[in-house]
Amino acid sequence: MEGKSFFGKEYVHVLLTIALIGVIVALASYAYYTLKQSEGVYTGAAVITVQGEGEVMAKPDIGEFSFSVLADGATAAEAQEKSATALNAALDVLKASGVEEKDYKTANYYLNPKYRYDQTVCTPSYCPPSNPVIDGYEVSQTVTVKVRDLAKSGELISGVGDKGATNISGLSFTIDDETALQAEARAKAIADAKEKAEKLSKDLGVRIVRMTGYWEDQGGSYPMYDRAYTGGDMAYSESASMAPSMPIGENEIRSTISITYEVR
Repeated sequence: MEGKSFFGKEYVHVLLTIALIGVIVALASYAYYTLKQSEGVYTGAAVITVQGEGEVMAKPDIGEFSFSVLADGATAAEAQEKSATALNAALDVLKASGVEEKDYKTANYYLNPKYRYDQTVCTPSYCPPSNPVIDGYEVSQTVTVKVRDLAKSGELISGVGDKGATNISGLSFTIDDETALQAEARAKAIADAKEKAEKLSKDLGVRIVRMTGYWEDQGGSYPMYDRAYTGGDMAYSESASMAPSMPIGENEIRSTISITYEVR
């Protein structure tokens, strides 16, 4: 009797263990299925994101251009002296037109030796390499200029060209201080975004609860370039009889923002 009771208990334990394993497997399967079903489902607060844009047009108050002077000489000192003479002549034009020293500066300065390669005597079986020999020096100096009296822009470009300046860059018109204009453009962009958010919330049948995110593009303004001097360095014509006309136009200051709102 005891043997039968013992085996009966063991049988019951086995059945209970199998049943428990089955329950665990079923629960695990259900949990896995539930997780698979919920993949990609956002369970947080509902939000909408809108983008706003604003722009302000303003007349430039600053012109900028650059020019270079080139000189060469048998020695480095001679090349530098010629370069200084040519540069001083161009700077005298700027000073005579009222450009202050704080508004022009050297952007690049190069002093390089020039080389020549003497011919060598070759034999039928061997031609020795030629050795480079310094054959003088050349100087290149580039100056950037900020023009505050825009009416004199063409006069200044023609003036430095008359003094031998080369590689005169395209004249760009910019705004010296854009802080207030950028703030105005940003305010317009925010108002635009709020208007879009209100319309979108009505279309969706929800109400705006609060702002949860803000992003702003710091792109800034877009300077205008005089059409006569775009496309790289411009060639100065010594036959020009008058200073070129410099239409200024207006600059566009843009602001683009993005706002995220929680809705219910």
